[in-house]
Amino acid sequence: MIEEFAACESPTDDAGAVNRFVELLAARVEGLGRVRTLSGGKFGKHLRCELKLPGKPKSGQILALGHSDTVWPIGTLRTMPVKQARGRIWGPGVLDMKGGLALFLCAVRALRELDVPVNRRVVLQVNSDEETGSESSRTLTEAIARQSIAVLVLEPAAGLDGRVKTARKGVGDYSITIRGRAAHAGLDFANGANAIVEMARQLERIAGFTKLDRGITVSPGVVHGGTRSNVVPDECRAKIDVRIPRMADARYLDRCFSSLKPFDRRCSLEVTGGVNRPPLERSAGVRKLFRLAQSLSAEMGLGLEEAAVGGGSDGNFTAALGIPTLDGLGAVGEGAHAANESILLSRIADRTALLAKLIAAL
Repeated sequence: MIEEFAACESPTDDAGAVNRFVELLAARVEGLGRVRTLSGGKFGKHLRCELKLPGKPKSGQILALGHSDTVWPIGTLRTMPVKQARGRIWGPGVLDMKGGLALFLCAVRALRELDVPVNRRVVLQVNSDEETGSESSRTLTEAIARQSIAVLVLEPAAGLDGRVKTARKGVGDYSITIRGRAAHAGLDFANGANAIVEMARQLERIAGFTKLDRGITVSPGVVHGGTRSNVVPDECRAKIDVRIPRMADARYLDRCFSSLKPFDRRCSLEVTGGVNRPPLERSAGVRKLFRLAQSLSAEMGLGLEEAAVGGGSDGNFTAALGIPTLDGLGAVGEGAHAANESILLSRIADRTALLAKLIAAL
């Protein structure tokens, strides 16, 4: 199933390709529960399924959260074919996160085939736009999370030792626009106000907003400016990536960016943006959910550790609502978003069992 899923390419920006994968996923879920798709607007469709599981009438709800989109463009399979080698499955999306989806479906199958009673309703939601910020799915995720007692996120584990993720940084983007004054670089240089030079000075200041001791990073990532080399540029734009471990840190960054003033008074400066994905903080509810997963792993004779990571997921949104959220419950491997993307064959069984045991224990 993992190989079949990975062979169905589904980059976020190709809604048709994502929809083909959603159709494949829906076919594999068929018979396990009631499946429907939800509009993703300009993105592919989102999938939601209420699973049919053994046991008495259910009270409360568990949300399993995944995404159907990948970062890999159509045609990647030509250079990164899906294959088994050296104890791993290799290919685009096998780790992030086609593997996690397959593990969850097999966990549900195991619960049904072994007739293991489950006390809660279990809903699987698979979003189509997670890799680009969850623009169309965020409200859907937050609405279904508010009805849930816990959220299990099927993102890949942290590291080859399979750590689950009990904290994730919040993510944001700031955009800076500098407007100066155009002039001929040879005939009228002094009359020009160089927007690129102004931006360069601002970026050095902005990079200084990073506070590594507090886990706050500020990274200028994209800069555009100018038209021709013989024209003093009158405009320059920059995009800045920010990461924060605590929501309170967003206020610090807002103060920093709002304090920016032009060095050259002939230039104007505009700042937009901010934190758009709150952090997944290690709350009491998250810790309790981790301890449960750790005890269930111990029952299988396995250790389970936790990790805090810099990247965000849709679990950030659910945790920010105060819903206990455990992330990184998917496949174990390495190379997400990289040419060495792969998962360990030897960890498929125990990760599937952990998901099944968590669903039954909650």
